[in-house]
Amino acid sequence: MSQLHPIEASTLHARRERVFLVLAGLFLGSMTMLNILGVSRFIDLSFEIFGMRIPMALAVGVLPYPITFLCTDFISEIYGKQRANSVVWVGLMLNLWVVLFLWLGGSLPPEPELDLSTGLPPVDAYDFAFYRIRMLTMGAVVASMIAYMAAQFCDVYLFHFWKRLTKGRHLWLRNNGSTLASQFVDTVAVITITHFYAHALPIDANAPVWPQLWVFIGSGYVFKMVVALLDTVPFYIGVRVLRQYLEIDHDDAASESIAAS
Repeated sequence: MSQLHPIEASTLHARRERVFLVLAGLFLGSMTMLNILGVSRFIDLSFEIFGMRIPMALAVGVLPYPITFLCTDFISEIYGKQRANSVVWVGLMLNLWVVLFLWLGGSLPPEPELDLSTGLPPVDAYDFAFYRIRMLTMGAVVASMIAYMAAQFCDVYLFHFWKRLTKGRHLWLRNNGSTLASQFVDTVAVITITHFYAHALPIDANAPVWPQLWVFIGSGYVFKMVVALLDTVPFYIGVRVLRQYLEIDHDDAASESIAAS
């Protein structure tokens, strides 16, 4: 007790707050990273089934995205809906903070010589990488924020909807059901808005648009779906371990969460 800060009510209270800090930090760090990386590179994970080539073009920014839903599910299960929603709002403000400094960094002197056709410095210029990332991030920020808010609040809402409906049982249902639905919302929103508003996708202008967009949507969603299904067992184990470590009674936590919903 002598090592506790005066704001910490007890050792258990301190432990619970530190676990929350880790989960929230992992969520916010992943959100920041994926928005900076964004559509800066697409990975070709195409494969063949029975001689048929299945295209799969995956934006590198999608890679850390599934972990954000796992974190909000942990926070929803252990700490409740209000804390999960609070983390989502902080994530929005953090992304706006990143955009502010991307804008500021490109506005301060010296002013680079920009290629009129690309709006970027020459490829061999020292600050080319910054302005390339800045252009992609600033161009896609509206898509990212709309998709982010819609998907994360959808995830939190559906998680607690299923929890209330099943009276706190069937953890696998609320984990997978909320994540799969919200990630579909996110994928469709971010791809369509990024293309039609920001024009930041590598689209072939000579080919029909929607078949290309569906490749991006399908690729991103399949990746997120597979990861969401694979994290079911780690989620079960993680919830069990955290409930024991944080001394949370399952029945009391379920009743409180259902009442709060």
